[in-house]
Amino acid sequence: MSKQNIELPEIGEGVTEGELVQWLVKPGDTVTVDQPLAEVLTDKATVEIPSSVNGTVVETKGSEGDVIEVGQTLMIVDTSGAKASESKPEVSEAKNNSEPKSPAPTSAEIENKPLRQPMQAVSSGMEVHPPVAESRVLATPSTRRLARELNVDINQINGSGNAGRVTREDVRGVSSGAGATLAGQPAYQSPRRNVEYQNFEDERVPLRGIRRKIAEKMQMAKRVVPHFSLMDEADVTELVKMREQIKEDFKKQDIKVTYLPFVIKAVIATSREFPMFNASIDDDAGEIVYKKSFNIGFAADTPQGLMVPVIKNADQKTLIEISQEIMELSYKARDGKLALEDLQGATISITNIGSIGGSYATPIINHPEVAIIGMYKIQKRPVYRGDQVVPAHIMNFSCTADHRLIDGAVAARYLAALIQRLENPSRLMMDMM
Repeated sequence: MSKQNIELPEIGEGVTEGELVQWLVKPGDTVTVDQPLAEVLTDKATVEIPSSVNGTVVETKGSEGDVIEVGQTLMIVDTSGAKASESKPEVSEAKNNSEPKSPAPTSAEIENKPLRQPMQAVSSGMEVHPPVAESRVLATPSTRRLARELNVDINQINGSGNAGRVTREDVRGVSSGAGATLAGQPAYQSPRRNVEYQNFEDERVPLRGIRRKIAEKMQMAKRVVPHFSLMDEADVTELVKMREQIKEDFKKQDIKVTYLPFVIKAVIATSREFPMFNASIDDDAGEIVYKKSFNIGFAADTPQGLMVPVIKNADQKTLIEISQEIMELSYKARDGKLALEDLQGATISITNIGSIGGSYATPIINHPEVAIIGMYKIQKRPVYRGDQVVPAHIMNFSCTADHRLIDGAVAARYLAALIQRLENPSRLMMDMM
C-alpha cells in the first residue's frame, strides 16, 4: 500500500488555519484529482479542499468543528495503482466557484431565488440535506448533522423550540414518524401542564463557524480600539427626489438603486476632506497609514451572519457601477459564495441598519479601519423651514471613530460635512465629477 498525506494548503494571504465544516468523503471512498474532499471555513469564506491525487481514502483526520492549521494532515489516501496528479490543484471557492461569472442579478432574482436542492452524497445513493445558506429554519450545527445522518430534510420541519428552532428531538420525531411535524402539516401542540414551575434543561452548542469568527473579530476590535460615537439627522428630501428621478432609468438596466451608493460617494468626498478617516494605525510600527485608495466596506446581514463585502476603488466608479457591485456582492454573500478577496482591503465601512429598522446605533469599527458610518431608516416628519412647517424626509446618521487618531471635534466636523453633502445632492454630484 502506497499512502500519501493530503494537507491543508495555503488558502489565502495571512490565513494560517481553518475550521473543518464538513467532510465530503469518508474512509473507503475512491477519490480523483480535483475532487472536493472537505469544506473549510477561513476568515468568513468557505472553501472546498480538492484532492491532489487519485486513490482510496484510508483515514480522515479531525471532526467537523475542529480547527486545522495550514500544513496539517487532513486525510490519508492510498494511491496504490493510481497515478497522482503532477500539478497541485488550487483551492476552489466552495459551492460552485468554477462556474463562469454571471452578470449582476436583478433585484427580482435576488428576492425570488429558490432554495438550493439537496446535494447527493459522494459514492452513495443517499440524499443529504446540508445547512444551506438560504435555509429558513433555525437549528444548531449538531442538529443539522443529526438530520443529515438520519436522512431528514431539516428545512421541512416545524420546529418546537424557542422562536421555531428545530431541535434534535424534532429531527428524531420525524425520522421515527412521531413527535415533530413537517411543514404544511398542523404543528405539534404539547398538552397543558398545571405546574407552577418547571426546570427546563438549557441547550448548549459549540461556538463555531462564522459566528465564532464574528465573535473573535468584534472582541478584538473593542479591546484594541477606543470607540466613541456621534449622531445627527439629515434632511434628505432633495436626495429622495433625485433617487426617484433616476430610479426608473436604473430599473431599465435591471439595477436596483438604493441610498447606499449615494452615501458611499458622500463618504468618499468627505474622507478626502478629512483624510484621517480613510486611514489605519500600524500598531507594530507605531505609524499612521493614510490610504490612497477608497475601498468601501458595507455590512451585509446574511443567513450565515454578518459579513462586510468590499467595493474596491469606489472613487473611480459611477453610481450605476457601484449599484451593480452592491447587488452582485449581496447576492454572493447571501449564497455563501464570497471569496476572501471580496472581504479584504476595506479602508472605511458603512452599515445600513435602516433597511431593517432602527433610529440609531453604535456600530463597532471593522479593525484595522478607524471609522464606521451608520445610516438608518428615513422617516417623513414635519420640520420648520423659516416660520413654515413643511413635510420632510429625515434620515439619521452615526459616526463611530477610533479616538487614538480622531478627536471628537474632528468627528463632529466630518459628520456635519457628510450630512451637508447628502442634504445638497447637487454639491454631491459636483464632488463626483
